[in-house]
Amino acid sequence: MVSNFKPAERLKRIKPSGIRRFFALAQEISDAINLSVGEPDFTPPKHALDAGWQAAKEGKTHYAPTNGIPELREVLAQKAYHDYGLNYDPNSEILITVGGTEAIFLALAGLVNPGDEVLIPNPGFVCYEPGVLLAGGVPVSVPLLEANGFKPSIDDVTSLITDKSRVMILNYPNNPTGAVLSYDEVAALAKIAVERDLIVISDEVYEKIIYDDAKHCCVATFPGMHERTLVVNSFSKTYAMTGLRVGYVYGPKELISPVWLVHQYTVACVNSLAQYVALAALKGPQDFVKDMVQEFDRRRRLVYKRLNEIEGFNCSLPKGAFYVFPNIKGSGMSSEEFVKFLVREAHVTTVPGPAFGSYGEGYVRISYAAAYEQLEEALNRIEKAVKRLI
Repeated sequence: MVSNFKPAERLKRIKPSGIRRFFALAQEISDAINLSVGEPDFTPPKHALDAGWQAAKEGKTHYAPTNGIPELREVLAQKAYHDYGLNYDPNSEILITVGGTEAIFLALAGLVNPGDEVLIPNPGFVCYEPGVLLAGGVPVSVPLLEANGFKPSIDDVTSLITDKSRVMILNYPNNPTGAVLSYDEVAALAKIAVERDLIVISDEVYEKIIYDDAKHCCVATFPGMHERTLVVNSFSKTYAMTGLRVGYVYGPKELISPVWLVHQYTVACVNSLAQYVALAALKGPQDFVKDMVQEFDRRRRLVYKRLNEIEGFNCSLPKGAFYVFPNIKGSGMSSEEFVKFLVREAHVTTVPGPAFGSYGEGYVRISYAAAYEQLEEALNRIEKAVKRLI
């Protein structure tokens, strides 16, 4: 070993992912039911996988254009117009990335200067704060409180903006809480962004996974927002393609260009065959998505009902994504202690709320992207374990 070796200073404030930590723990228990990872338990549409095989047979295994294969960018441009009435040039305003996670990292690396403040949701997806820190920025937590439906208070957002504020990250439907913003709530945030001249990175990877009367409102559609918004999305959740790692980002050329530049020197291009799978998924019938969301809805209602019947849990009904974020303060334990208790006594893995930020203390994230029968068994185990505790 090199005697004077030290990791880069920039890593000192970066913590390992809490999700991955408990995912690894689940692998050590033979009969563990893993409800820690946000991954649909479905197989991608057959016609999409077949397109990938066909592309392989045709030898489409070489470098793709850095910004993605032209056919996929063209169809994504059509999607943006069909879904939201937004116009993006497929040649200069759409970038194919290694999942939504790379898109977020690229956006921060390409747009944030040392000392710039970035407003991030707390609790929020685990990559936001590390991404800001690695870019040299200063993460500023916007509290998402249960009393406000896990939505940002306009007063809080306004009070946190300073002359150093440069970027605001939004994520709706939300991970980990499942919250969805109304039209008026998005409009209010958009108004602040315009008035305070903020760039918005809008993480919308759960856009198609919504329930009841909820509707997803893309922030880039609001007045003054198209020119200041990067819309991040992915095929991972919508088409159950998490391992294929195909994401994308929409934005005006001025914002996409620096993101594209970082991408160019990071990965060169996204896996060629995976892009053809994504292309076929997007172009083909969308029954798969509808059926998957219907099944998620069935599981959502099961988990919500059963958790609220267990002493020590208080669970809100999520409107989007595939997570519940129950309050477990009634257990008398910290989130970390409670999650470890569930692993040890129930052989069920979840994620402690603070893995998503300090305001997650007192909560745990449970993914219901698992088979209905597995969820029933997990809930039975949790109920028995908690009865012994309380």
